[in-house]
Amino acid sequence: MTLAIRPAAPEDAEAIAAIYAHHVLHGTATYEIVPPGPAETQDKIRHITGRGWPYLVACEEHELLGYCYATQFRDRPAYAYACEDSIYIAQDRRGQGIGKALLTALLSAAEDAGFRQMIAVVGGAEPASIALHAACGFVEAGRLAAMGWKHQRWLDNVYMQIALGEGAASSPDAGFPSGPCPPMRWVASRPARPTNGD
Repeated sequence: MTLAIRPAAPEDAEAIAAIYAHHVLHGTATYEIVPPGPAETQDKIRHITGRGWPYLVACEEHELLGYCYATQFRDRPAYAYACEDSIYIAQDRRGQGIGKALLTALLSAAEDAGFRQMIAVVGGAEPASIALHAACGFVEAGRLAAMGWKHQRWLDNVYMQIALGEGAASSPDAGFPSGPCPPMRWVASRPARPTNGD
């Protein structure tokens, strides 16, 4: 398999929406119940990339196999340097190393965007997602019990965390924002870190 990872474009919205719909309808990683359509997905791509945050897709030739993105963890200005990741793989392509390749590339891109911490909120405490994040260096930071009700059962959230760049070793170079967070830059030309397996 020749896997290419690149920034998402609005025209990827239909394929992304199809991947996400399966997870919404059958999985527990997301607590959405009704899948968003391509138009809503396209708006989300534009919003995230418009802020200078990374939104990446993994493709094999012309087939989109998975996607991931990072957004500010919370809206308030003091959270400007903390992000949360989201990552979804096509159901029939899981376990092929695509998730690890995407997440590794996202870590680099989020660091380039100026983030110092990345948080994973693992809905449903899914073992595969926990294992993927642990393989990329995340450590468990806590668990919230029975936070979601989906598929007729209560679901826990597991929080995992990894430092990016200097982490908390120094104050941000750009200074602490005094108002609404400015858009953060992402250098799209930076190559992804090499990966092996999922």
